[in-house]
Amino acid sequence: MIPRGLLAVVLCAIWSAVATAFPGPTDHGSYGSFVKHSEPDPLWQKYGLNRSDEFKYFHEPGRDDTLGHYDSRFFRGEPVPEEERSITLTHMIRAYLNFFEDNALETWIAHGTLLGWWWNGKIMPWDWDIDTQVMDTTLFHLADHFNQTVVQYTAPNSNTERKYLLDVNPWARQRDRGMGLNIIDARWIDISTGLYIDITGLSRLNPNKPTRWECKNGHEYQTDDIYPLRTSTFEGVTAKVPFRYDGVLTEEYSKKALTATQFHDHTWDPKLEEWMLDEPAKKDDKDDRQYE
Repeated sequence: MIPRGLLAVVLCAIWSAVATAFPGPTDHGSYGSFVKHSEPDPLWQKYGLNRSDEFKYFHEPGRDDTLGHYDSRFFRGEPVPEEERSITLTHMIRAYLNFFEDNALETWIAHGTLLGWWWNGKIMPWDWDIDTQVMDTTLFHLADHFNQTVVQYTAPNSNTERKYLLDVNPWARQRDRGMGLNIIDARWIDISTGLYIDITGLSRLNPNKPTRWECKNGHEYQTDDIYPLRTSTFEGVTAKVPFRYDGVLTEEYSKKALTATQFHDHTWDPKLEEWMLDEPAKKDDKDDRQYE
């Protein structure tokens, strides 16, 4: 019996053979491998990817806060209506977390998604995307065994069905920033809308600093910031969060983000434990201005 209504179907794609050909990491530390810049470039030798000819893999239909959070391949031409966006993201993260747990894959929520967890274990009502992180060893395992997997999801106690694509960026093996075109290593994409979860990997890039982990977008962590991961819940399903979640959030967003109760036209209601949309300012219908 397939757990939680998840059905994985591996699709064939011309370039996916390159991704699934990635060998597993051979130099594991406690949690991951070091990038050895002194060795011949495996991107070119094994995968035919030339660093000097790096191309952007994931594309979005726009660069603003709305269109910048859709994958162009699955964007329908119009953004998801406001009233549908929240539930769409909720189903997406539930399916993602269940899939990773069912397949014994390690992941945790990060950035603005982690901030939402801090407040009430939910996605912030104004968010358009979701962020998660993995160690580079998990990222390579995804590329080896799960790239281009389509997951069929059925929501518990409802007739809602969705399909999600787990798409690993061919440039995920390039662990430094490179040209900055591929800071997102993988995505979990809602095929019906194009909304997605960003998956970024962390690597140890400096052998002289073995406890420092970095992503391609400048975020740095210490091993004890992340491990041991804490088990919690997010949007009603089991989720992992960094051990020093408060320090991670404070460093990224400041202490005010953990206490401020008004943001993005929403106010925190401590009784409901929800962010409530502010009422629009009432306008005085009486116009006392004088016209000549």
